[in-house]
Parts: sequence; C-alpha cells; structure tokens
Amino acid sequence: MKTKLITFLSIGLCFGQLFSQDLKGKIVNDLDQPLEAAYIYNLTSESHAHSSEDGIFNLKNTKAGDSVKVGILGYQTRKLQLDTSSFESILLIVLEEKTYQLDELVITEELNAMRTISKLDLNTSPVNSSQEVLRKVPGLIIGQHAGGGKAEQLFLRGFDVDHGTDVSISVDGMPVNMVSHAHGQGYSDLHFLIPETVQNIDFGKGPYYGQQGDFNTAGYVDFSTKDYLKESQVSTSVGDFNSLRTLGLFNVLENTKRQNAYVAVEYIATDGPFESSQNFNRLNLFGKYVVFSPENDKLSLTASHFTSRWDASGQIPQREVDNGNITRFGAIDDTEGGQTNRTNFNVEFSKYLSDDTRLKTNAFYSNYNFLLYSNFTFFLEDPVNGDQIKQQEERHIFGVNTVISKTSYLGKTPVNIDFGLGFRHDIVNDVELSRTLNRRTTLENIQLGDINQTNVDAFVNATFDLGKIRIAPALRLDYFKFLYNDKLQTTYTVQSETEAIVSPKLNVFYDAKDNLQLYLKSGIGFHSNDTRVVVNNLGEDILPRAYGLDVGTIFKPSKKLIVNTALWYLFLEQEFVYVGDAGIVEPSGKTERFGVDLGLRYQMNDWLYFDTDATYTKARSIEEETGEDFIPLAPDFTMTGGLSVADLDGFSGGIRYRYIDDRPANETNSIVADGYFVTDFNVNYSFDDITLGLVIENLFDVDWNETQFATESRLQNEAQPVEEIHFTPGTPFFIRGSITYNF
Repeated sequence: MKTKLITFLSIGLCFGQLFSQDLKGKIVNDLDQPLEAAYIYNLTSESHAHSSEDGIFNLKNTKAGDSVKVGILGYQTRKLQLDTSSFESILLIVLEEKTYQLDELVITEELNAMRTISKLDLNTSPVNSSQEVLRKVPGLIIGQHAGGGKAEQLFLRGFDVDHGTDVSISVDGMPVNMVSHAHGQGYSDLHFLIPETVQNIDFGKGPYYGQQGDFNTAGYVDFSTKDYLKESQVSTSVGDFNSLRTLGLFNVLENTKRQNAYVAVEYIATDGPFESSQNFNRLNLFGKYVVFSPENDKLSLTASHFTSRWDASGQIPQREVDNGNITRFGAIDDTEGGQTNRTNFNVEFSKYLSDDTRLKTNAFYSNYNFLLYSNFTFFLEDPVNGDQIKQQEERHIFGVNTVISKTSYLGKTPVNIDFGLGFRHDIVNDVELSRTLNRRTTLENIQLGDINQTNVDAFVNATFDLGKIRIAPALRLDYFKFLYNDKLQTTYTVQSETEAIVSPKLNVFYDAKDNLQLYLKSGIGFHSNDTRVVVNNLGEDILPRAYGLDVGTIFKPSKKLIVNTALWYLFLEQEFVYVGDAGIVEPSGKTERFGVDLGLRYQMNDWLYFDTDATYTKARSIEEETGEDFIPLAPDFTMTGGLSVADLDGFSGGIRYRYIDDRPANETNSIVADGYFVTDFNVNYSFDDITLGLVIENLFDVDWNETQFATESRLQNEAQPVEEIHFTPGTPFFIRGSITYNF
C-alpha cells in the first residue's frame, strides 16, 4: 500500500510539471536592486505579468519547457527557457543596465506607457531644480513670481492652476497640496524635493483615476524618490546674479545586502536679476533608508527638512515701465518677501499577503510654517500706509494611505482589483491675513483663526483584461469635515460643516497592435473649497464636481518614433478664483474646456533625442454672454520640447524651449497677458569621475513676463486707480557653470 501511494504521488508530481502553474520570481539589476514594472511574457502560453516595486512577479499559466521574455526600458532584454528547477523557489532574474533606446519600447508591454515616456524624458534630459522637475510633465507650464521662494504658478490644459488648485501633487504618497492655505487653496510648494533624488514621475491628465482625490481635475503628478544611489556625488555651481548651488549625495550603506540608505544636502543662494536683491537662500536635507526582509517585504523610512527665505520686488505695473519711471527689474514696493520651512517624515511598507494579494501602505507627518508679505495694489486701499499684507500659518499634517491589490479571475478573465483607504488631517494654527507696514507693523487683522480639516477616502479600481481590450471601472468616496475657530470674534465659537462626494470613473484601453493603443477615459473629480469660505457660506459649493472625457492614442509608427494624441473635454460645476491675497474666494460659475494634446518623441540615433508636447485649448465660462466669457489667464496654446544629447564621447546636454501664447487677462479679453518663447541650453562633459557643466537660461536674452495679472492699483501720486497688466519679469540671459565629482 505504501509503495502504491509513493508511486501515485510521484506520478502526480510529474504530471504537475506538465500542466500550467505559477512562476514566482524577482527581477533585479546588477546591483541587486529590485526593478519595478518589468514586463514578463510567456512566449508559449502568451500569459504576462509585471514586477511590483520590490521586483516580485507571479506569472500564471506557465510550465517547464516554456520560453519567457523579460524586459524593461533601459535594460537588456532576457529570454529564459524554464525547467523544473525554475519552480522550486523564487526565480531570481538579473537584468543588465544599458542606454535607453526608444526602439525597444513596446506599447502593449508597458504597465503605463505615458509613465514610461516621462521616465525616458527624465533619463535623456536630467534636471537640477525642483521647478525643472515639474516641467517634465508634458504640457505643464510653470511661472515664479515672488523671489524664488513662493510656490510656482502652474498652467495645464487651459487652466491657470494658480499654485495647485486643479492639479494634485504628491511625493512618495505624501501630499504636497495644502488645503485651506493662508495664500490660496491647494498651495503646492515642491521646493523641499531635491531633483537628483527623483526616480520616477507618474502623471495623468483629467479626473480619471480612482486613487486620486482632492484637486485632481486638470490632472495629477506623483513623484517617487530613489531607493538607492549608484554612487555618491558632490557638486557646486556658480553663476550670474551671485548664484550658488551646492549639492551632496552620500551613499551610507554601501555593499550592504538587502539594505540601502543615503542622505542628500542642497544649498541654494541668489540675488536674482532685480535691482533690489532677492537675498534668496534655501537649505534642503533629505534621508532615506530601505530594507527588504527575507520574505521580500519592503520597509522605507524617509525624513526631510527644508527652509528658505527671500525678498521680492513684486509684480510691477506696465504703465510705470512704459513711462520710464522704473525698469523691467525695478520695483514699486521692494519690501515684499517671506520665509517658509517644512519637515516631513514618511514610512512606507509593502508585502505580499498571498501569491495574488499585495499590501502597500504609508503613514506621514509634516510640520509646515509659512510667512509671506505682498503688495499688489500699492495705495489703492490705504493711500497713507500702502496696501502691504501679511499671510501666515503654522500647520501639522497627519495621514495614512493603504492599498490592497489582488489578482483573480472572473471565469477565464484576469481581473486586477485595488482597494484603497486614506486619511488626512490638517491642524492649521493662526491662519492670518493682516494689513502691515514695512514688514514690521501690523495695522489691522483681516482674518485670524484656527482650522481643522479632515478627509477620509475609500476607492476601488478594477481592471478586466479581455485580451486586446482592458476595461477599468473605478469608484471613489471622499468625506470631509471642516472646522474653523475665528479668533477675531469676541466669543469662542467653532463653525463646522461636513460633506461627502462619490466619484465614478470608467477607462477603456484597446491594444489595436503592438505599436498602437487607443483609449477612452471618463470620470468625475473635484476640488475642495477653503474651510473659511465653507463655514461662512453655510456649506454651499463645498466640493464642486469636474466632469471629464478623453479619447486618445499612443502610437509608435516606427522603431524610433512615438506619438501620443488626445481629444479632451472638461466641465466644472463651479470654478473658483482663489484670491488668497484678499482672503476671499470668487465663484465664477460653470466653465468648460475642450482641446487637443499632441506629444512626440523621436530618437534620431543612439545619442540624439527629440521631444515636444503641444496643447490647444478653448476655455470659456458658459453662463456669461459671448465676448464676456473668457477665463482670465487660461492659456489657449502651449508648447514645450527640445533636443537632448546623451553620452556622446563624454558629452551630454541639450536645448529646451517653452512657449505660451497670448491669453486673456480678464473676462472680456480687453487686457491681454503677453505670451513668450524662451530657450535654455546646457552642456556637460564627463571624464574619469568628474563632470563639468554649463547652463544658459534664456539663451537669446528675450524680454518675457514670467507671470502676469490684470490688477487694479493706484500709485501714491495717482488720483484714480488703473486696471492693467502687472507682471513679474522673466530671467534675462543667465549663465552658470558647475563641477561634479562622483565617488
């Protein structure tokens, strides 16, 4: 009997090798670091899988004798012939790094083709400022208008996003947008991010993504920092306007198995091109520790701190430049400026609960302080002391995000499901808007209070893989609680409101060919209102919806060319103009935008790469009369791009351009914000462990206005106010050189 049982089990095991089973593996590079989003394809059964961020994959419908192809852009593709030993333990597959080649990109193999394109852009044209990191998002235009320390103004898909009202931004799962901020709703200061620590940029346009919530109307941008450094680095750059940047990247746990740790330090200082020095300086500190358990669980600990201060010449009126009273780099009130700091702690953990179920969670805490002095109207409100204002706050942010991802089957149809839960709580103390004199004397408190705002969310994403067609419905639920204690009231009172919103999404992808993907994206998103406005309006217009639709293609007509196009439409139930400088929100009614996106990437040869992105938009208010329905500062045409050289006998670099068309500055288009075309140039030469670099901003020294607003103001010698363009001039010809040592 015992002999028969052993024989039976042996036969069963033999037959088990003949039939399909799961192939479990891990993909790493030659430094033993896991590779995320690698494509694993069974050439025999045509089953496929992608590796997770810890390099793990689970390939279904596989057996001994099958051939498997493994690849990811930037690494040599490998083909494996499986045998019985491949299934005995987790199969380790090592990929060798190589130069990025566009001809190796197969659209249908990519988990997210647009994310891969952004990674390609990041590798072919590296960046060296947090502003340039944002410019890596196709179609995103930025502008700085307060001495380098204030968050940038953003433009995307016909939106003047202000500082983040309609674009959700995060770093390693930690939100950047500030709700109910002293200067404006959604304020996003990304200056704590050191660009050399960025590994990936994930982005999406429109409100189509279940994992994205507040502020995801025009789009979202998620940055992921590196888990490890290939080598340590120190660099210094100096340039015009007393500009200095020093950077240090230090590998702390070199050659330590299953552990990585590094620290980064950045210091920046500049006086800027203005007649009144900006006296700008910023210090960034960043550290990250990553450990993998024997079971491939991953734990990441991140800490960062940044602090900056600056002076600013403010936005100047066009009339004073035209009459020769001031130059383009002069000032009416040069006492503007501010200071800010942010400290972040972030813990990320991921593990496989089973072969088909994965858990990923992160918990974060931020302490944030902000102080800003501005003067936009000069002597319009106060003809004696002037109109300088102070905006200030001190904030604590607590949050947790958890996602459980599961792969299962509906009949024979593979289904990937993500379940997510999130929590964010902001405690904002002494949110202040005051009238001040010379940054010293407080003349009047306009607003002063404490804010508590809570957002709890849940979402589910499902992807049904029907072969050439993938259908991806999603549903998101957000709950908000707003609390405000107005300290200007004579008695203690806390005003409160609550609101919930359900946001459905539906995306469809059709892989027509290996080189052509068609897609349809649809969904509802929202942006929240400021707590102070919510409670004062008794709960009206808290979470206005945005309805979006995209129809597009990602097409690779030749080995070295990839083209992406999209026709899109976005309708907002209520568009808010956040006038943080006056402590109010101006509702502008229902709006709609529709347009077309075009992106092109062409690799001319192994070392020369061309890219360009263009967006045309028609943006209008739909409740106003024709001719009075323009949306102020909404761009109708933008274009960015350039040529990049990678590793040509030690040389690298490129030339980049950005263009924004003339656009209406008010509702009647009677005041126009001038467009601009600006070109930047950089070149690097590497030998041994040293890299010499040269950067020229505004190569052709054009006069351009980085930010512009239609503003009513009055100068001290004027009897009547004037409404016209006020602007911050863009950087003139600016050259700086750098030296970098890698070790």
